[in-house]
Amino acid sequence: MKEYPKVLAIAGSEPLGSAGVQADIKSISACGSYAAGAITCIVDEDTTRVKQVFPLPVELVTGQVRSFLDDVHASAIKTGMLFTEELVRTLGDVLAAYRTVPLVVDPVMVDSAGTPLIRPEAIDAYKESLFPLATLITPNFREANLLLHRTFSGDTDEDIRALCRWGNAAIVKSVPHPEGLMDVFYSASTGMKTFVKAKVDTRNVNGTGCTFSSSIAAYLSQGHTLYEAVCLAETYIDGAIRVGATYRFGTGFGPVAHFYRRSEAGRTAE
Repeated sequence: MKEYPKVLAIAGSEPLGSAGVQADIKSISACGSYAAGAITCIVDEDTTRVKQVFPLPVELVTGQVRSFLDDVHASAIKTGMLFTEELVRTLGDVLAAYRTVPLVVDPVMVDSAGTPLIRPEAIDAYKESLFPLATLITPNFREANLLLHRTFSGDTDEDIRALCRWGNAAIVKSVPHPEGLMDVFYSASTGMKTFVKAKVDTRNVNGTGCTFSSSIAAYLSQGHTLYEAVCLAETYIDGAIRVGATYRFGTGFGPVAHFYRRSEAGRTAE
């Protein structure tokens, strides 16, 4: 019997379908893997702002995680919005039992508008409980600054290596660059690699971090090396942003085009 390459996304749920576990499921599916989700919190938001966040009981979250991992098993795991220190630490205890499964940790701390999405005390919990388990962490530029307590620089490998001190690899997204934006990747096996791209003129960037980290997890679940998975995910997110920029969605920050490849394939077939 065949096995699906399966990714468990542990993340929040929001009503727009552009971020959180909704974006995770779309991204994982678009990249060819089976997507499952454990919900951590319910977020009320529109395209302009996050209005309310309701954390679910920690026991319910970890129960969802164990139910999937113990019965179905996962080829990769991805964490998104966790929100509270208690959940970060408890989830770290739970996931320690599944250390053979590749783990992508997206330390969701701010949204596209700069709104905090984490309680301050949870930042240290990430460093102590989840980062040591992670295959890869995927902070954006603002989140890297919070983790380092200084402005992240991609000029040398000093700052990116500082984000790998727990034994993980790291990629910092959307670092300002003269040619647009740059993603900075580091792993012990490849060293520092950079991905420079022209900045796309669009507000449809809600959930880009969720989408990108989930696509990496999807490619890891299929047996790609970490660097291969990152390169494939870079291509995927770049296309999703560019195609998503051509759509209108609300009055604020809209989604990327998660299934743009399917649309392009349909047009080619015609």
